[in-house]
Amino acid sequence: MPEVFGRKVLEGKTAVITGGGSGINLDIAKRYAEHGCTVALIGRTAEKLDTAARGIREAGGAASGHPADVRDYDALAAAIKGARDAHGEIDLVVCGAAGNFPAPALGMSANGFKSVVDIDLLGTFNTCRAVFEHLRRPGASIINISATQAFTPMPMQAHVCAAKAGVDMLTKCLAIEWGPDGVRVNSIAPGAVDDTEGMLRLAPTPEIRKQLTRSIPLQRFATKGEIADLALFLSSDAAKFITGAVVVCDGGQSLASLGVNMMAAMRPRA
Repeated sequence: MPEVFGRKVLEGKTAVITGGGSGINLDIAKRYAEHGCTVALIGRTAEKLDTAARGIREAGGAASGHPADVRDYDALAAAIKGARDAHGEIDLVVCGAAGNFPAPALGMSANGFKSVVDIDLLGTFNTCRAVFEHLRRPGASIINISATQAFTPMPMQAHVCAAKAGVDMLTKCLAIEWGPDGVRVNSIAPGAVDDTEGMLRLAPTPEIRKQLTRSIPLQRFATKGEIADLALFLSSDAAKFITGAVVVCDGGQSLASLGVNMMAAMRPRA
């Protein structure tokens, strides 16, 4: 993978990444490691974390796994402290742990709704709150992984829409509160991302996938690597005056107004 800026822009830095054992977050961890960053992966499954960390090390990077559930504040705080003890002060944080399942509001239990809110929103708060004392300040950067559901209402996604909207507002509040300490806090809101568990659930058939692709102006899904490139930029000194931003990476899908939907409907079908 080519280096975005032509050099290792995160040399000597340490990152904590929740949900780092798979998906988008693992690609972010790999990109950080390629650019000289030591990555500490946090997730619920030790075996998955060990496999992910070993793969990064075999590729020449530095990585470790620290199992914890982001819903359990004490366990998460202990895992973050373990990462600090192993690697030193923390420069970068990616809050990426998330849950999702498609279900109508009337077909979802209160516990099902709460589970997604607890992982996505509470888990993001827990991570930010627990990591703050271990951050290298000034200069630290936090990225919260949101989603376009935060501002685009979608059927079968009431729980995710509510949780991610909370994540984006939390991002903005923390950016205000922690800015004077030199801590930047931003959100990335991906749209449809290929080869992820979430898209396998939301677009489980070729027909649904084709229909969804037609609603994206760039006519394709994002790759995990493209989200990782955006995270790399936001974590680098190239973005050192950006905080409180919700950066959308969705190929224009969230621009889908009546005109875009009409264009999709009128486009000849293959």
